[in-house]
Amino acid sequence: MSTTAAAITEARALEEKFDPEMRFRPLTPTAGWIVGILLLTLSGFHYYTAGFGLLRETTHRGIHMAFVIGMIFLVFPFLKAHENREPTVAWWRPFGISIVDWALAIAAAVASLYVPWIFADLAFRVGNPLFVDVAMGTILIVVLLEATRRGVGWPLPVIAILMMLYAYFGPSMPGILQHPGATWGNIVNHLYLTSQGIYGIALGVVATYVFHYVLFGVLATRIGLGQLFIDLASIVAGRYAGGPAKVSIFGSAMFGMISGSSIANTVTVGSLTIPAMIRLGYPRHFAAAVESTASTGGQITPPIMGAAAFLMVEFLNVSYTSVILAAIVPAFMHFFGVFCQVHFEAKRTGMRGLRADELPNAAEVLRKGWQTVMPLAALLLILFSGFTPYLAAFWGITCCLVVGLGRMPAVTVGYFAALVLSVVFGVTTNLWFSLPMIGVVAVLAVHAWLSTDEGKARVIDMVDSFVVGAKYAISVGAAAATVGIIVGIVTLTGVGFKISFIVTSFASELGGLTLSLLPVGWFTENGATLFFTLIMTGFVCILLGCGVPTTANYIIMVTVAAPALGMLGVQPIVAHFFVFYYGVLADITPPVALAAYAGASMAGADPFKTGNTAFRLGLGKVLVPFVFVYGPAMLIVTPEFTWPAFILTTLGCAAGIVLLSMAFGGYGIAPLAGWERIVLGVAALPTIAPGLPSTLAGLAVASPILIRQVIKNRAAKPSTAG
Repeated sequence: MSTTAAAITEARALEEKFDPEMRFRPLTPTAGWIVGILLLTLSGFHYYTAGFGLLRETTHRGIHMAFVIGMIFLVFPFLKAHENREPTVAWWRPFGISIVDWALAIAAAVASLYVPWIFADLAFRVGNPLFVDVAMGTILIVVLLEATRRGVGWPLPVIAILMMLYAYFGPSMPGILQHPGATWGNIVNHLYLTSQGIYGIALGVVATYVFHYVLFGVLATRIGLGQLFIDLASIVAGRYAGGPAKVSIFGSAMFGMISGSSIANTVTVGSLTIPAMIRLGYPRHFAAAVESTASTGGQITPPIMGAAAFLMVEFLNVSYTSVILAAIVPAFMHFFGVFCQVHFEAKRTGMRGLRADELPNAAEVLRKGWQTVMPLAALLLILFSGFTPYLAAFWGITCCLVVGLGRMPAVTVGYFAALVLSVVFGVTTNLWFSLPMIGVVAVLAVHAWLSTDEGKARVIDMVDSFVVGAKYAISVGAAAATVGIIVGIVTLTGVGFKISFIVTSFASELGGLTLSLLPVGWFTENGATLFFTLIMTGFVCILLGCGVPTTANYIIMVTVAAPALGMLGVQPIVAHFFVFYYGVLADITPPVALAAYAGASMAGADPFKTGNTAFRLGLGKVLVPFVFVYGPAMLIVTPEFTWPAFILTTLGCAAGIVLLSMAFGGYGIAPLAGWERIVLGVAALPTIAPGLPSTLAGLAVASPILIRQVIKNRAAKPSTAG
């Protein structure tokens, strides 16, 4: 199962087709050079500051935004219909790009850099903006909304516009939503001149964390780490029943460690696994659903995860290692749930595994690819040694360059050993250590360029990775800045707490109605309110995720929903993870299941049927957030963590997922009758619920069916042997 150039090209085309953040327009050669140099400069800026020190907060964010928003007008067309239109050069289209787009790009850069430029006087301007401040802020808001529309679609800009209208027309709002209102000058002042709006946490996290990890993921994939993961997954799982489907799960889990993107994961791993599943006999929609469901785990799989994980660090003021630790078990449960359903489906339909001649050779795979693991090992080493995530990304990227440029085992080992020693002796951030280490990269680049044509190709590929990494990150940057508008309006008007009050009040009414219908003692009033608040929050996350990127979805829901969960006693990190998981679920939830639709396109399957199947396969991700809300010990880093509570919650959750997978698949170790599937489905829910009494109750209900499974399996063996 080797990746071919044709497969890579097809995967990129599909990624651009289904991911609105990747829909770039064709450029003339001259425009391509201009855009490429600007993107390379953006990546170089972030690479340098990650290793040698960030600039002043406002300046750093301003430079990042100037590049990001400006580049969007050069890279993305005005309309989707223009994506494949061949560029034409004229006086009103310099270098094949409309003069209006050039003007918007320049306006975006100037307006973004204006605040850093007046930084010395900023303290005197906040609350009392000059006319030029309001004018520049208005320009930035307008170009930002248009850039975000081009980069990620209409929903997010529309939400931002509605929020600004809410701030302006506050006195006209009904009931509890009413507020004194704000003038346009006050709105611009808050969104543009303070750190509560556009230049806020969301933009800061993208500029200091997310960009670097997107770049690392691109470089790690280019040097072959993604292919190594897929080959290792084939070796580990390919020989068992339904082999390619299990390879899809393991491969997506490992590739997700460096990707953090559901669609990129789907098209990259799926280009290999989906055809193999179809050849083995899996229905096309099921093959696409397996890959897309497994791939949504990329955003929740440590150590890279999605952009929302880095935002969590800032919002909660915790270390990134804490977020990684908290994510381990829930991420495992997601993949375990998909694995169980795939396994039972394979056993029910008699799917074989891959033959020995269809599997990669383990020794050959490790011989060729072991060097590619070093950058990830370096990143984790620096990260878990207590250094900042962006410094860890800096050394991870640098190691990628060493491996990609040199392809010399001795140099790779020596370089990694030097990094280990730098951590031991505490000189990782020392300039006298960093400069020689960067010098090694420069020497390798010169040597590769002067040695052979293959060496020149390696240099070009590494440079192109910096360009592509920046190209992939610009939409995220624009979305983060636009989310800053939404967050800014929330802090300006206090609407977040008002929405939280509305949600909890409605949930309380539903809880009271439920309590009146259920036997006494099943629910407390607070427990019923929490339960319905979680359901409403999860539903809104999925609904919002249909049109808004995961990162933006997370920030919006954390701003308006997390306070509601906090009012009901949910730990902050638990509330954030709940919102994060349900936001990711939108990628496989119809009607706008982008990852599922990408997989369906690769498989030639019905998109809606694929989405429905993917949602069913992803039920572990649906249920697990409820588990860690009621059993926070699963997240490890919560105050409620104890080993007994952790083990009980985790094992109960795993057992419940197995029972539910058997119920959906209609098979365990023998076929299941319809009534047996219903009983197992009912038994699964209390088994999953945290707490020894509920887990034992669920297992007790399931026990007769499980015993019947053993009896059926034993009875079938003699006939099979005969």
